[in-house]
Amino acid sequence: MIDIHSHILPGVDDGAKDLKASIEMAKVAVNEGIRTIIATPHHKNGDFENSPASIFRKVEELNEILSTESIPLTVLPGQEIRIYGEFIEDYETGQLLTLNQTQYVFIECPSNHVPRYTDKLLFDIQMRGLVPIIVHPERNSEIIENPDLLYQFVKNGTLSQLTASSIAGHFGKKIKKFSLQLIEANLTHFVSSDAHNVTSRSFKMIEAFEEIEKKYGNDMNYLFKGNAELLIQGKTVYKEIPERVKSKKFLGIF
Repeated sequence: MIDIHSHILPGVDDGAKDLKASIEMAKVAVNEGIRTIIATPHHKNGDFENSPASIFRKVEELNEILSTESIPLTVLPGQEIRIYGEFIEDYETGQLLTLNQTQYVFIECPSNHVPRYTDKLLFDIQMRGLVPIIVHPERNSEIIENPDLLYQFVKNGTLSQLTASSIAGHFGKKIKKFSLQLIEANLTHFVSSDAHNVTSRSFKMIEAFEEIEKKYGNDMNYLFKGNAELLIQGKTVYKEIPERVKSKKFLGIF
């Protein structure tokens, strides 16, 4: 299994505090069946700022340590980028990092809203040959209130990624139900952990895929797992035609 979103690098953001924590996360990931993981530290997070060069260096160091510890996990470079107006300029000057140096790039919106310029920026990103992926839309309060926002983004070529813990119910029943609605409406394309540690923000990939299999069968799991494989290879992922979240169902759960 491939996990495309994690905060496993030590001491670079609000994820693994140190190398010991990174190793603990790696062991849990392997126990969940994960063999490849993309490290996606926050581009900027409080006092932290992670440049592509520093991420490459940290990934190489962690892979060497995991090999020494005989932990069968391969770490790939990536970055979680909070949406901001100078995205294009900074990408073009090499300050931003895509996922495993492919055309895919993570975009994070603030948890409580979607900036007005988001649609224009997502268009501009695609015009540069990149494929934007909105991370954890199921936890964005404005998208929860108005899921048509995500529908329009996906209809126009943007992808999205759900958090395994959301599907498994660890962020509450409402977020779990909304996550399942996004799956049903073909508004999401990846399931990954967004793991920060092994306690409060662990992987939960097995739980999530068990839930998906129970609701939708194995074909949906194959789609999500296959897309993660296609992503790290820089290939085109599978997409179904997006649909609007049905309003009466939506209003019925909130």
